[in-house]
Amino acid sequence: MKWLVLALTLLASPALAVQPDEVLPDPAMEARAREISKDLRCLVCRNESIDESNAELARDLRLLVRERLVAGDSNTEVVAFIVDRYGEYVLLRPTASGSNLLLWIAGPAMLVLGLGAAALYLRRRRVADTAPVEALSEAEKARLDEILKT
Repeated sequence: MKWLVLALTLLASPALAVQPDEVLPDPAMEARAREISKDLRCLVCRNESIDESNAELARDLRLLVRERLVAGDSNTEVVAFIVDRYGEYVLLRPTASGSNLLLWIAGPAMLVLGLGAAALYLRRRRVADTAPVEALSEAEKARLDEILKT
């Protein structure tokens, strides 16, 4: 029973797709590579980082990250290089600047507009419900009686 629980635990743990031949010999540099690759999106798998993805493109990106680190780039320079090459979509956490700022603001702005429209609708409805109803004139009562008799 213990072996079954252990096997299921190992299967349920997140699998990292980094292959042994990709790992850098310097542990500090490998840690930097892992940190960078956790924040980069696999362009094939979409919501997986390249560190978790088994796709060939993710492997190529992992190798590119390590290649840039070995060349002496800082973490920021590596990320900037990959973003320049693949666009901001490659970031799992896009920046809140430039054209992305519109996307960051659009959701809350639409929520505020929707709440404002709902409040205006409810206010007008309440005013319409409380408006006094005029009584029917004698001519209208006679016409109503005529319609109801037929």
